Amino acid sequence: MVRPPPRRPGPCPAQVVPTIGSKELVALLPFLLGIGEGDTVVFPRTAYPTYEVGARMVDATPFASDDPAEWPEGTRLVWINSPGNPDGRVWSAEELARAVARARELGAVIAGDECYAELGWEAPWDAEPIPSLLDPRVTGGDATGVLAAYSLSKQSNLAGYRAAFLAGDEQLIASIGNARKHFGLMTPTPVQAAMVAALGDDAHVEEQKELYRQRRRVLLPAVQNAGFSVDRSEAGLYLWATEGRDAWDSIGRLAEIGILAGPGPSTVSPAPATCASP
Repeated sequence: MVRPPPRRPGPCPAQVVPTIGSKELVALLPFLLGIGEGDTVVFPRTAYPTYEVGARMVDATPFASDDPAEWPEGTRLVWINSPGNPDGRVWSAEELARAVARARELGAVIAGDECYAELGWEAPWDAEPIPSLLDPRVTGGDATGVLAAYSLSKQSNLAGYRAAFLAGDEQLIASIGNARKHFGLMTPTPVQAAMVAALGDDAHVEEQKELYRQRRRVLLPAVQNAGFSVDRSEAGLYLWATEGRDAWDSIGRLAEIGILAGPGPSTVSPAPATCASP
């Protein structure tokens, strides 16, 4: 009799800690890692503000960069956000591997914010999984210095539950988990039970993704027909769009006709951009 190959094991319990949503974890991680004045925290050039807030809270130096070659000596923490919020950029496994290698050269912890990982829209991410920072192709099978944060708020529509977790380097997880207990940052047992149920069911994730897909099919051509070009946005919850003028001018124009969007001035896009959510 031919025995089936063993399934690849997921993280063991010692490599996972539940968190009260992912935003508090993003804001607090520099503090939980003992980062402070004189240290540098790297985060994406196009990003929501909590990465920088977390760095400034501990008097570290915030440094916005997507190029590992730019990351300076003294970097203690690197944030990767894939798919990106709000620009929808996806890092390939090869790009992530280069980022991990550079972080290790610097002696830095590298953390992936992967909360939109189920929302791939454009090829190849419409047909294949978006790579995780913990993928063996990325880490070489060694999670030392590597963490990944995930939230159920998008894939399971559980934003109000504050249901998320951090996984990766066992020693880092143990230290972070111990500190969180002293701060009273324990995820309530009923929420953990809801997380277990949601993570064990793929059908509802596909249903939620289909709702987002239908909204995107309506919103994307509407935005383009209104004179916007859409950059990146191959995954995630937003459309990263620009009229080629100041983002606040675009926000004002949209507000006048009753459309809610978010301003997104960026040095990455060819022109100041605006994000709109389906």
